[in-house]
Formats: sequence, C-alpha cells, structure tokens
Amino acid sequence: MAERVTVDAQTRTIIGKQTRQLRREGQIPAVIYGQRDPIHVQIENLSLRRALRTAGMNELIDIKVGGRKITVLAREIQQHPTHGDLLHVDFYEVNMRETIQADVHLLIVGEVAEELRPLGEIIQVLHAVTVECLPGDLISEIEVDISGIESPDQAIYVSNLTPPQGVTILTDPESAITSFEYFREEEEEEEEEETLFAEEAEEVEVIAKGKAADEEEEEDEA
Repeated sequence: MAERVTVDAQTRTIIGKQTRQLRREGQIPAVIYGQRDPIHVQIENLSLRRALRTAGMNELIDIKVGGRKITVLAREIQQHPTHGDLLHVDFYEVNMRETIQADVHLLIVGEVAEELRPLGEIIQVLHAVTVECLPGDLISEIEVDISGIESPDQAIYVSNLTPPQGVTILTDPESAITSFEYFREEEEEEEEEETLFAEEAEEVEVIAKGKAADEEEEEDEA
C-alpha cells in the first residue's frame, strides 16, 4: 500500500472575511468535521496543493495538528472561479472502523475489437460509481476493460465490474457504463455536398467570365 499523504496544519481563530489576510500570507483556511466538533485550521498553500493533487477526493490524508494526527478525506474544495487559487477546503474525519461512501472514478482501458473500429467508437456514458467500504479499503478508480466488446450491441454494465475485496458498489447494477456510437453518415453527406457546391461555384465563375468576355468584345466593336 502506498504511503499516505501527510500535511501539517495549525489551528486558527480567524474566520469569515478576515481569512483573506491568511491567504495573502500563503495560508489556506480549512475545517475538519465528522467525528467531533469542527476544527478550524490553516494549511500552507503549496503543501496543501501537493496533498490534494496526490490524494484527490478519494484517498486518505493525515493532517497533523495540535500534536495529533487526524485521518481525513477532502470533501469540498473551493477555488477562485477565474484564478484557480485555493480559497477553502472541507475535510471529513473518518473512523477507520466504520464504513464510508464515496464516488469512485471509472477508467476505460483496453482497445475495442479491430473489426468494430471502421464502424464507430465506444462512448463512456457513466464516469463514476458510488461505493461503500472501510476507509482503509477505499480506492481512487475502477478499471473498465473494453477489449471484450465484440459487437455494436454489446455494452458494459455496472454489474460487470469486479471491485476489490472489501468494496461494495452501490450504484444500480443495470446502469450502462459504455455504449457504441456509429460514425455518422451525415458527415459523409456533408462532405459530398461541400464537393458539389465547390464544383457548382467553379461553373458559375466560368459563366461569369464568359459574360465579361462578351461584354469586352461588344465594347471593342463599339
């Protein structure tokens, strides 16, 4: 198992609009909730960004604050709408002996059967499933192998997934994850229309030149 991401934090008393000054100083306000009264903390901007980039929303993070270690999941990440700067993060403290629910990303792997490639492509219609497990068993993604699809009518459903031991998928097993989309014939028709239009345009130009030539001859005769 990979080493858990760890960040250092400090308790804070500054809340509300006054937290702007914290951000100017490179500290991001955050709150830890879930197992006890909320704990308001501040975390250095760069270290927090690294932790979130590595762990995302589905991997456990250890926050060291006030001489203790609190194991959490990032639940809400607030960023500036244009700058992308971190504004605030909500962390949910987990109990390692109690199950939790989380959304897990579905990752498409493999290649579709060669005979299907000229006909169309596999479209992913479901991108995440909800799972339940102990915090220590939480995974960040589940692979969906499309190499077994051999016909356009074949699809992969949630019921086809095999989660690791200790992880239960709560999403409706009849939910489709993939579908097959034929290449549109309209695109070929549009190309034919564009070609025909180009040919007609050339003919119009020739006729126009002919008329212009006739006019020049009439002017010369005059």
